Amino acid sequence: MSIQIRQATKADVPALHGLVAQLSEYVGERHNFTATIPTYEEDFDAGFYHAIVAEDAEKVVGMALYYFVYSTWKGRMIYLEDFVLDPAYRRQGIGQRLWDVLLERGRERGCQLLKWQIVDTNTEAMKFYHAQDAIIEDNWLNGKLYL
Repeated sequence: MSIQIRQATKADVPALHGLVAQLSEYVGERHNFTATIPTYEEDFDAGFYHAIVAEDAEKVVGMALYYFVYSTWKGRMIYLEDFVLDPAYRRQGIGQRLWDVLLERGRERGCQLLKWQIVDTNTEAMKFYHAQDAIIEDNWLNGKLYL
């Protein structure tokens, strides 16, 4: 197996959408996953997000979808929106390779901080993040408002 890690292109957008659908199913939130492939394509073209993909024989099997934001406390920040790897490709170091390239992208842009959210029931992901020496906060609550 020869996994390639590369920056996503617009041609990868349907695969990105499919991986997010898998994730939404895994965490029991499929009913809340309403974004469409055309929306993903439009937002990719507009530069709203970027992604790094893991590809096996021209099939996207994993991705880290991210964007850049600003932290008033730290300055430039990279935000990891979704980090998904097809279950058949887990425990082979591919997730670590995606993670390392994500960190590299943040450093290239002068980011001081990487942030993300994680569902507390996703124990496998929690293990991965702890292995990265990540700080999992429990004192900052998420807020949201649908527009």
